Amino acid sequence: MKRNYATLLFFSIVQVFGVWAQEVQIFKVEDFDLKGKVKSCLVITDYGREYFEFNEEGILTKTITQYNESDQDITDYKYRNGELLEKRMESYKNNVLDESTSMANFYTVDTVPTRKVVEKIVSYDKQFLEKEEYQYNEDGKLVRIISSNIDGVDETTLEYTPFKNELTVSTFTNGVLEKSVRTSERKGPKGIQKVILTKEYLDGEPNTAVEEVYSPEGKLMTQEEFLYDVGEKEFVSQKKLFYNYKEGVLQKVVTKTLNTEAVDEYIFQFDGHAPKNWTKKIITPDNTYTTRVIKYYPEEETQKEKTDKKR
Repeated sequence: MKRNYATLLFFSIVQVFGVWAQEVQIFKVEDFDLKGKVKSCLVITDYGREYFEFNEEGILTKTITQYNESDQDITDYKYRNGELLEKRMESYKNNVLDESTSMANFYTVDTVPTRKVVEKIVSYDKQFLEKEEYQYNEDGKLVRIISSNIDGVDETTLEYTPFKNELTVSTFTNGVLEKSVRTSERKGPKGIQKVILTKEYLDGEPNTAVEEVYSPEGKLMTQEEFLYDVGEKEFVSQKKLFYNYKEGVLQKVVTKTLNTEAVDEYIFQFDGHAPKNWTKKIITPDNTYTTRVIKYYPEEETQKEKTDKKR
């Protein structure tokens, strides 16, 4: 029943925004694989362009998704006292604003007795689309989302189950299990690794799963995808990806299935900024490319630099 009115940007933003119910998030420079005082980042690929703009605190304030010369989506974010206040997504088709698909999200925050965020979504042609109410417990964890639209009301609940060095977060929609995420730690050859196992369910029954293993430095090392075998009543591995780095930079990804093995090599070019960001990424053998044009805010002078200028 639940509708998803969130716009998923084509530049890997599904990884950032997610496709499951979650709390209202404020996105920052580091969420887009960027470092330093980035003012804007224009991402150019062979299938379109994506533009990101940030304020001096590193918080996302604007995105522009350019599909072609005449079609684009523009999203603006407004904040107050560190909270997201308003988000407006304007959709242009043939360079004309489409009011039926353009929408505004308005947020109100109440912290008594516990935190609650209400999100109202309306279209530019003044049609009510959806209302989301995010409820948190005393520890500040999201525990319930109540979604209302013209089709009715849905309730999403999140349950947190700790066990030794593990934490499992289970997501239910109208009482039916949709997803579970288990985060745990294990000893690796170079320190403690973080393991995230995400299981997705269809009508409450297990369907797919993904296991991700991260290094002590937070780098993704392996990602294994599973499909549930109803007959065997277990998850069966479909493929596994191995990520290889050199000096913290991704070098290649090896993808293995039962019968095949493929290798993608990554080539990066970096800018001269400190800290540096990559400005071009090429993936071989397909030779797909991504180019980033990055602009920065002026860096604050150190006290030594200020003193040297006065001399």
